[in-house]
Formats: sequence, C-alpha cells, structure tokens
Amino acid sequence: MPNPKENSSCHKVYITTPIYYVNDVAHIGHAYTTVIADALAIYSRMVGHDTFFLTGTDEHGQKIQEAAKSRGKNTQEYADKISGKFKGLWDDFGISYDKFIRTTDQEHKEGVQYAFAKMFDKGDIYKDVYKGHYCISCETFFPKIQLVDDEFCPECGKSTSIVEEESYFFRLSDYQDKLLQWYKDNPDCILPRSKRNEVIRFVESGLEDLSVTRTSFNWGVHLPEHMNDPKHVMYVWLDALMNYLTALGYGTDEAKIEQWPARVHLIGKDILRFHAIYWPAFLMSLEMPLPKHIAAHGWWTRNGEKMSKSKGNVVDPKEVADAYGLENFRYFMLREVPFGGDGDFSQRALIDRINSDLGNDLGNLLNRLIGMSSKYFAGVVESDMLKKYYKVELENMQNSISKLEPLLFEMQIHKYLEELWRPLSIANKAIDQYQPWTLMKEGREDEAMALNALVANILANVAIMLHPIMPKTTDSIATALGFRVSQESYRNIIQDNKLLNKFTVEKIPPLFPRIEEVVLVEKIEAEIKKKLEPQENKTDEGIAIIGIDQFFQTALKIGTIIQAEEVPKSKKLLLLQVDLGDGDVRQVLSGIKEWYSAEELIDTQVCLVANLKPAKLMGIKSEGMVLAAKDEDGLVLVRPEKAKKPGTTVS
Repeated sequence: MPNPKENSSCHKVYITTPIYYVNDVAHIGHAYTTVIADALAIYSRMVGHDTFFLTGTDEHGQKIQEAAKSRGKNTQEYADKISGKFKGLWDDFGISYDKFIRTTDQEHKEGVQYAFAKMFDKGDIYKDVYKGHYCISCETFFPKIQLVDDEFCPECGKSTSIVEEESYFFRLSDYQDKLLQWYKDNPDCILPRSKRNEVIRFVESGLEDLSVTRTSFNWGVHLPEHMNDPKHVMYVWLDALMNYLTALGYGTDEAKIEQWPARVHLIGKDILRFHAIYWPAFLMSLEMPLPKHIAAHGWWTRNGEKMSKSKGNVVDPKEVADAYGLENFRYFMLREVPFGGDGDFSQRALIDRINSDLGNDLGNLLNRLIGMSSKYFAGVVESDMLKKYYKVELENMQNSISKLEPLLFEMQIHKYLEELWRPLSIANKAIDQYQPWTLMKEGREDEAMALNALVANILANVAIMLHPIMPKTTDSIATALGFRVSQESYRNIIQDNKLLNKFTVEKIPPLFPRIEEVVLVEKIEAEIKKKLEPQENKTDEGIAIIGIDQFFQTALKIGTIIQAEEVPKSKKLLLLQVDLGDGDVRQVLSGIKEWYSAEELIDTQVCLVANLKPAKLMGIKSEGMVLAAKDEDGLVLVRPEKAKKPGTTVS
C-alpha cells in the first residue's frame, strides 16, 4: 500500500476474499478471512483510496450438484439458500463489501465464457482425453504419486475415483518458467513468504497441463455457444477464479476494470495452489496484470482439536459474536493468530483478550480520562500545554503509530495490533507515574491538564488506527473525544500529527463490561453443542452418527513399537516410538502405563491413527494415537491377529 505521506493522490485498491463454496454454512475460517478483508477495505477508504471490496459465493461443480441431490433439493434452489446464508451473515456482521458476486450470476458466466474463448483462440486451450484420479470434494485431479495409499486424496483424505473423459486442457506447462520468474521478481507476491517457497518448490517439480472442462456433470458454466460443444462445462476452479475479473465487468461491461489488478487476494492456505499457480497463469494467458499480493492464512482449531460436526466443536461465528460481541470477536481473531499460522479458538483466550486488552488497557483508560476530566476540569480537555510537559511521551506514541501501516498490508496484523497497544501502555503508565491527583493537590493544574490531553490524544490516535478492526467501538471513543473518525481526522491526527482541539469529554457507558467467565462459557458451550450436534444424528447411546466419507478421512495403520519408555512425573503415560515403515517413525504418547510396561511393548504391533494433528502433552509432542478397548475388566490394545508389514492400512 503506498504511503499517504509520500503521495496524497488517490490510489485504486482492490481487495478480495475467496468466493465461498456453498456446500455448507459459514464457520470461523470464513469469518476470519472476511474480517481481515473488511479491515483492509475500511482502512483503505479511511486514508482516501478508491477502494473496491469483493466477496461472494462459488456455486458450481459436481460437489454442489451432489449435495443438492442428497438433500432432495433443486441445485439452483440449494445454491440460493446457502449463498443467502453467507450474504446474510456478512450483512449481520456489517461487512463493508462493495459487491457480493455469485458464480451463477449471468454477467459472471458471460465473462468466463469470454475468457475461455480468448485463451482458446490464443492456443492456450486444446482438446484431448484425460484419465486420472479425481477427488470430487476438492474438484481436482491428482497424479497417482500424490495419492495416499494409491487411492485417497492428499488434500482432504477422501477416496478418489478413476475418471476418463474428453476434456479441454489449459497449457499450464507453458507457463512454468514465467511463473517462476514472477515469484523471483516479486518476493512479496505470496504472503507469508514461507508459503511462496512452498509454491516455488511445487512449480519447480514440473507442471502438467490442466484439464479445464468436465462432461460427467452439467452444473457449471458451459462453453461459449460458438464453440458448439454443449456437453462440456468448465472446471470449477477456472470458473471460480475468474470472479475476480468478472466482478469488475470483464467481458461484459468493463466500467470498473480499472480497479484491477488486485491489491490483496485473501485466501485460506488450502486453496493456495489454485491462486498462486493456476490464477496467475490464466492471467498471463489473458495478458492481464498480476495481483500484488496473494495472502494465505492458516486453519482454525478449537481447544487444540480439529473442528468437526461429529465432535460438536465447530465454531459458529454468529453464536460467538452474539455471546461476546461482534467487535470483540473481530479483535480476538486478528490479534490472537500470526497470519499464515494455524489458530486455536479458545473461549478462555477470547475472554482474556476482552477483559485484559480491551477492558483493562483500552476501556479503562477511557474511563480514567472521563473521570479525571470531570473531577478536575468539568470535563474540558485542552492540548495547549501538552508538548511542554509530555513531549517525550507524545513522540513515543507517534513513533509507534508511524510503524503501523506497513504491518497491516504485509499481513502482520497481530503485530499491527501489538504495536498499536504500546501507546495505551504509555498513557496508563503516565497516569500512574505523574498522578494527576497529586499534581492538583500541589497546584500544578497546567501539568494535570496536559496529562489529560496526553491521554486524550493517545486515545484519539489509537481509535483512528483501531477503526478498521472495531469500527463501531472506535466511533464511540471518537464521540467521547469530540471528533469523528474520517479521512479528515486521519489526515489531521495521523498524517499531520495535529493535536485535538479543545473539547468537553462526553460520558459514555463502559465499552467492555467484564465478562464472568463461567457463566458465558457454559452458556455458549451448550448453545453450540445443541445447534451443531442434534439428537437425531445420534444413536440411542448418544454416539454421533457419521457418514462413510467422514470415516475414511481417518488413516489407520499397523505400526511396530521399536522403543518405549515411561514419562517422568506421569502416572498414566508411556512414550512410544512406532515404526510405520519407509522410515516413518512416529512419537506417540499413550495413557496405557497402568496396563502395560514399557519393556513388554517393544517389538509388538499396534493399530495407529496416523493422520491426527500433532499435539503436546506435558510438553512432549505426540504424532498419533494407538487404538485400545476398555471395559470393567481393564484395557487391551487393538492388535493385528498376525504380524503385518509396518504401514499396512487398516480398512
């Protein structure tokens, strides 16, 4: 993002979320992406840039067609319903998008057909026959070498199927060198940079031409009519990625096309390959400029566990926002997790952020200002003597504020908020150090007023820069301080370092009432469990019913225990080294010490859940789980009847 201090002219800024797939309802990952994009858009408008913010839904493909069929729904009606839920949630959240696109929009379809024809006429698309392993869930073909156990999708773990059909292909292989050159010339084109390195390694391993049409289903964008090939529909990823251009009128009415290229494509890391390889190659073929940044964030877990409906631990963003406050939730998501890393949703962590960061540091500071001003100066604040008495504190605050913008657009949003909190520490420390009540007793009223002004001006700076994350909260703070967050106040207070004019503090209710942890934790746990784990999806014994696809996501393998030892200070745990063959040795913690000694387990075989996310117990990493059965007579390990080769799949 160009620095407004260097160039005051208006810049065009285009920010996008991925378009969300309508096979399910919105979850915390969708909310996280959308809130980040919203924050960037609000900031861009605040600094005066011509900003266009796009979000929407991806509604084509075999997975959608089958999801609708399984529910007895017409495909379009099903897509309408789920898309409406996404749009309704973003509207409830006050997301400031400029356009909500749907891939079933007629203008989008026409734009995609226009792009397909252009690439075909250029010779970048040709017709052939494809045979390969296809994952319906990921809408992707995978070479056999990438499959798990020669069958399962390396991305989602579901079973693939052999598909052989006539297809049109995009000459992706022709763009391998051009892509590598783009990555080299633009070190920040993919953020964080570690993700860029992953993409480079993938491309260097060799790119094959990409199948871009299907004939096995018909729910999608058909080829241009003049091509006279009606049985083909476009590959869902070609269709979906083009939304970033068709939303600006590409191929239809290009009135907004000057907004291109995108400043930031915000995505989840699971769709990085499509955005960082396929999308720039398509753009190169269309001779369109490439995006400035493709920013990939991590996944969210809950209390250290992967979220799933069967566990009843999926985080519904609406439930959390209703229980804890939408803007508190926005702050938590953006502050809690370094961008690019996986984040863990913990209600305890959320409550701590609200009570500590927001309540103690920010809300209490405003309360102190209101109290001091009202008690000593009838609510009036004047900044005339501020630089005389507190110049150092003022300059330290301004120094922190000046560091913020690069952090925001480099996707270091947690550091942005961390740095933004430093001025609050300066203000709180100044009150404790200089003690306005002492200054007033000693007749040093000018110093006391200057201290009030220091606090007020720090709060004003923080409110403006916090506005993209918590717009309604910061509007309330600005109202209390006698100004309005706007392009003008940004220019005056942030760019030009002007101090607040004389004003009378407006008393407002406390912004962040302290949350009583136990009451709300219990309440929201019950609400989420009730909503996401309905009784009709359980057996009479209360066991959650899962589908066969969910079962096959679990990778069970035979392993040989080659080393076992007791864990110090633990009454239950043994530390096992389990050989799964081909050099894959897993370190596994197992609570079986009461029934097995370490010595008797060595060289025996167990059944291991091999695709669990690694976790830490007592500070020790565990990379799987051994299966066991337990009743009133004790516990026994689940073992193969006869010795099997380590790594053998249990099915």
